[in-house]
Amino acid sequence: MGTVFNEFFVKAACAIGAGLCMGIGAIGPAIGEGNAVAKALEGMARQPEAAGNLRTNMILGCAITETTGIYSLLISFLILFAVG
Repeated sequence: MGTVFNEFFVKAACAIGAGLCMGIGAIGPAIGEGNAVAKALEGMARQPEAAGNLRTNMILGCAITETTGIYSLLISFLILFAVG
């Protein structure tokens, strides 16, 4: 009975940990990308001739920012499948 409960507890803790990892790990990229896109659109509205350069830099910045979310996904998969 004790080992079954321990296995269940470990699997439940891994599921909760993976959920928290993705939940907290997705907040930063979401805020960062939203802020980057908002500022780029503001810059495009103020200076339309610079739209191409702003768009390129915005997409590059969003791609770099998204890597944090992808790392969180990787860690949550490791928690779920390697530990649990």
